[in-house]
Amino acid sequence: MQRVMIHKATYKDCRKAVDRAFDLFPQEIAGKKVVIKPNVLRTSTAAEHIVTNPMILRAVIEKVEEMSPAEIVVGDNPGLFNYGDNENSFISTGLMEAAKGYYKNIGNTIRQCAFHPDFLPEVGVSQEIMDADILISLPKFKTHGLTVMTGAIKNSYGILPGAQKARLHQIAGSPARFHEVIVEVFRLRVPDLFIMDAVVGMEGNGPASPDLRQIGLVLAADNAVAMDAVVATMMGLDPARLRFLQKAKEEGLGDFDPDTIEIDGELQVLADFKLPPLGGEAITGNPAISNLMSVRSRVRPQADPERCTACGSCVDHCPVSALFMQGDIPQVEADTCIACFCCQEICPEKAMSLK
Repeated sequence: MQRVMIHKATYKDCRKAVDRAFDLFPQEIAGKKVVIKPNVLRTSTAAEHIVTNPMILRAVIEKVEEMSPAEIVVGDNPGLFNYGDNENSFISTGLMEAAKGYYKNIGNTIRQCAFHPDFLPEVGVSQEIMDADILISLPKFKTHGLTVMTGAIKNSYGILPGAQKARLHQIAGSPARFHEVIVEVFRLRVPDLFIMDAVVGMEGNGPASPDLRQIGLVLAADNAVAMDAVVATMMGLDPARLRFLQKAKEEGLGDFDPDTIEIDGELQVLADFKLPPLGGEAITGNPAISNLMSVRSRVRPQADPERCTACGSCVDHCPVSALFMQGDIPQVEADTCIACFCCQEICPEKAMSLK
């Protein structure tokens, strides 16, 4: 039986939830190298709530400190190309200060690891991730335009430094295939503990949406599939229809069946939760839904002229060069676009939406 903790919390008192998480999912930390990986999408402010909140990170660090580890490392690989995104993202979000001196640019040292030959024969993974005795993942409760939701499994995509992330988006070529990619990345080094920031969540056009949701919870688990199944349920999604959860179950990484998950706390579905345009319908294998996925995958990014500042980040970061500036507004070449929605993730003004 898998277990998922759902604990009421604010950012001010989140340490209580963190303590409960370690009680439910004990970790032998004394004398070990502990790597803590928050979700750091890109440069932003803590108030935008697109990254793990600094107070959650600090509470986890302080708990780990008390358990006498040999070494603590805090890091992530934000963005798609890491053009200075790593350190700048930690500074702007407040996570650098919260890291208490344990921050390390984990994109600077890479270990090559065998990968799935259908995508790439090998990928480079942050050495610190692979060297960790204990890996603690701190995902954020958010939607995602390509994977519908982002949680425990998707947070591991940040173990890949640099442009590999964009390249895998391109190679995947479709939403369903990208779901499989993120599971393959997750399998490279499965974290030992997951503590999710669901105090303030995100709905709508995530993972960088202005639509925030006060939820008031911290979740925890030692199994990512179980945690993501609970998150999907809270969002009003059927976990069994999400391809990345299907794939993870097929690979023996966990189960999304509610009969296999024990809830420590109270599981409630969030009323009128707004999902991204692809919904949960695009990701199952039956022919009717696969056809619907084909239709929905023709969704393309569009810039909001009221928000766009013509900075060009979306153009620079598009892995297939499908975007170009026309006047002061980016435009998309629909036939070239692979619907990876990297432009939406990277836009500092949240100006890109899916149409």
